[in-house]
Amino acid sequence: MASTTYHPGAPPLQVAQWFNTREPLTLEDLRGRVVLLHAFQMLCPGCVEHGIPQARRVHEAFPSADVVVIGLHSVFEHHAVQGTPEALQAFIHEYRLRFPIALDRHEGDGSIPLTMRSLSLSGTPSLVLLDRQGRIRLHHFGHLDDLRVGAVLGQLLTEPTPEPLPDAAAGTSAAPSGPAGCDANGCPLPDDTPDAMH
Repeated sequence: MASTTYHPGAPPLQVAQWFNTREPLTLEDLRGRVVLLHAFQMLCPGCVEHGIPQARRVHEAFPSADVVVIGLHSVFEHHAVQGTPEALQAFIHEYRLRFPIALDRHEGDGSIPLTMRSLSLSGTPSLVLLDRQGRIRLHHFGHLDDLRVGAVLGQLLTEPTPEPLPDAAAGTSAAPSGPAGCDANGCPLPDDTPDAMH
């Protein structure tokens, strides 16, 4: 029997404000492309020294039709100084960042932003790579060497693009209905199925 590896689907982004994009992005809309999520804070030395330059290099090296880079400003400390949209806009301008950047949303008095919490990120910088089906394939806290990131990106780009499922009633194609979609190993039950085991 062949062994399989389970790759969970990424949760939706929970964003207070977007920068460097005309319209809000959703991971669902980016299916079919590899997505690099780079979680950072502008006052994080590792982010400024390693993470942000790496995100910029990936953004410049790959066509956006294949790889989408999203910066996720996930502020969990010094919120009054770096957690405002105005501070982030100034940072983006000064560092001349051109890829889309999301200001991770806070709720109530919680110090951990919502997307950071839902992705179980351990801090900043963090790197999350999603495959073309929106599944988490790499989840890393701290600096990660460019060669390793490039190797995983290369692997994800050579994987086949998932085919839409045929819609039997209409004879046309429809998006996969399961949370991670169907692949050669099968189709998971949708989350809203009464018999789904959680």
